[in-house]
Amino acid sequence: MALTLDTSTITHGIQLAVAPVFLLTAVSGMIGAVAGRLARIIDRARVIEDRARDKAEPEFLARAYEELADLQLRGRLANGCIGLLTFCAFLIGITIILLFLGETTDFQANRFAVGGFLAGVVSFLLALVCFFTETLLATRLLDFHMLQNEVEHKR
Repeated sequence: MALTLDTSTITHGIQLAVAPVFLLTAVSGMIGAVAGRLARIIDRARVIEDRARDKAEPEFLARAYEELADLQLRGRLANGCIGLLTFCAFLIGITIILLFLGETTDFQANRFAVGGFLAGVVSFLLALVCFFTETLLATRLLDFHMLQNEVEHKR
């Protein structure tokens, strides 16, 4: 594996590697957003657990257990999303290395680079599905018991 030190070849290799870097930027932004959502899920679960320990009212406990189950599912989806995004970032990093090596050496890495990039994009898309599912669950959980009680009292 001979190393080519021609500056135009190295420049072209860097140009090839720049496109996947934009995907890495999107991935890092998504990880930050999902990590924030996961933190809020955890905080909400702690609040519900603390309130459930203090109350013995059966109706409240039933709602608390239901909400905790939903929060657990949302947390698992967020964790899965972060895992897929991390795997995507890893694959894109490998793609960048392969593109650079393929351009600066006689190592034939093009097929591996294409495969790594496509696998990274698939991983990103699966993470988006997890993210979308988690947000759908979050909005489905908007129950607003106080508003429901207000509507029932007006009847």
